[in-house]
Amino acid sequence: MNTKHLKTASKTAVFITILAYGVNLRAATPATTQTSSGSAAVQNQFQTVAFSDSAEAGMLQNAYLILATGDHDYKGHRMKAMHQIEAAAKLLGMNLSGDAKDKQPQSLSDAKLREAQGLLQNVLGAAEVKNEKRVTKHISEAINQINIALSIR
Repeated sequence: MNTKHLKTASKTAVFITILAYGVNLRAATPATTQTSSGSAAVQNQFQTVAFSDSAEAGMLQNAYLILATGDHDYKGHRMKAMHQIEAAAKLLGMNLSGDAKDKQPQSLSDAKLREAQGLLQNVLGAAEVKNEKRVTKHISEAINQINIALSIR
């Protein structure tokens, strides 16, 4: 099987996997209702915010899959990063798991880690904007584990 075919197959598999996952977050939003006296009363209701429709959910999923297909061990830091991503995904209602290792030279594995790191940086920014502190904590730790992994030779 040639490399070009493997890349196309991998991209297709990632795309299909991303489409298969659905995530919903609930955000408290104040809603006003009219009372019989004419004054507005604020009710605390929940409005569904679809995280699965956002680019961030796809990036989180893609970063995880990129790390899962890495071959080099990095003294366990690749797996630690994956566990942090799993924890963040769980908080968002996503189910990520597994380690789909394939044999690759370290330089390719390093490139994959850098790609995942870039995706996680984007997710981190979005999580900070959305004030998702627990998610931000796990994503930051995943990025830290990738940094450590990339320092290992």
